[in-house]
Amino acid sequence: MAQDYRFFAATRRRCFALLFEHRTRSGRRMETFWIAASLLSVVVLFFESSASDLFPNTPDILWRFGLLELGFTALFSVEYVLRVLCSPRKTHYPVSFFGIIDLCTVLPMYILWMMPSLAGATDLVVLVRLLRVLRVLRVLKLLRYMNDAGILWRSLMRARRKLSIFFGFVAIILCLFGGLMFAVEEGKDGFTSLGASVYWAVVTLTTVGYGDITPHTATGRMLASILILLGYSIIAVPTGILTAYMSQELEKGRAARSCQNCLHSGHESDAKFCAHCGAVLDSDRSQPVDK
Repeated sequence: MAQDYRFFAATRRRCFALLFEHRTRSGRRMETFWIAASLLSVVVLFFESSASDLFPNTPDILWRFGLLELGFTALFSVEYVLRVLCSPRKTHYPVSFFGIIDLCTVLPMYILWMMPSLAGATDLVVLVRLLRVLRVLRVLKLLRYMNDAGILWRSLMRARRKLSIFFGFVAIILCLFGGLMFAVEEGKDGFTSLGASVYWAVVTLTTVGYGDITPHTATGRMLASILILLGYSIIAVPTGILTAYMSQELEKGRAARSCQNCLHSGHESDAKFCAHCGAVLDSDRSQPVDK
């Protein structure tokens, strides 16, 4: 019994090192494997969506793509189960960001297996397409292996309050101008409701300008001009907020890396040698997000 427990514990530690640690040679090889598998599954999904047009002379092409999807689903299912079993906190990984992403990428196939009638129901075509599109979320699995993505994630978390205040202010402006345009245009020329008017305000404030709804009165055009100028003036605000926090995160990363020989700090995250004495630096041990 004790030997079985030690064998299980050793196997669990080995799986944890392969799936969660990427500083060893075997960990880096496993990292490369999962990156390639995630990219290949997304590429196959895009080919599958237009398989009938790309391969008109192959009547069973959708069946072949189905077999490929079956293989990817089995592979990512094994990965998900192993991550749950090897995680030190088994209840933490399933509700984490990457745990939810990993689960969503394998659920569509299982849902279609348990309810095969969905695939042939004409009134549920949108649901079936949504389940297929969920597989595109596999591209988000790549964020797990991008160390620099952690800087962006932490910056977003630290700036979330300021960004929320900014977008709340923008929402107020959109509702105000949408309501004014609905009243000025008297429900004509596409401004048939407050929702349509706010949609116009969103398109105008972001300076996209689809042209499907345009004001025709002099007052309406004046309001549109003000909203366009306002959009140009505030569009850089969230960029400035996020840039400031990203600069702080980069500076913290440089300060955290110090040379063990001369104790000189301020090295870049990808630096291999000390810029002051030339000694070899320890590898960067910062992690992007909770894996």
